[in-house]
Amino acid sequence: MDLDEQVITTMAKRSLTLATCESLTGGWLGAALTSVPGASDVYRGGLITYARDLKSSLAGVDEQLVAEEGVVNELTALQMAFGAQARCGSNWAISTTGVAGPSEIDGVKVGTVWFAVVGPKVGMSPAPQYTELKHFEGDRAAIREAAVDHAFEMLLRVL
Repeated sequence: MDLDEQVITTMAKRSLTLATCESLTGGWLGAALTSVPGASDVYRGGLITYARDLKSSLAGVDEQLVAEEGVVNELTALQMAFGAQARCGSNWAISTTGVAGPSEIDGVKVGTVWFAVVGPKVGMSPAPQYTELKHFEGDRAAIREAAVDHAFEMLLRVL
């Protein structure tokens, strides 16, 4: 079973919903998920915040954070995931932000990707949140594909 199918199956069995917020993957997560039969029971939708300013205007990432730290960092990934979760009304959300190339962004090397997964708030407890930093090798296509696979693998581990 492919990773996208595993995500849909696992979440459907638990009656969970998912949203995405993507930068370097440019909608690939959402496209992969919606290619799976039954995805509509799980996948609420996603934000594609490829442009720097859209991370703030669509996903709610703090503008000052973007101005001072750039868009490829742990806090931006977390805020992207929380933004998708809130705007799409999902239990869980996942985000990707990184550099696929051909050149660095804000001094961040090609192949650098931050991931975030956030879950639902339960009672008075804060929402679970997980982040990971990865460095992938290869050309633009290979980096993007590796990021998609890792995002789904990370989500499945967390669930």
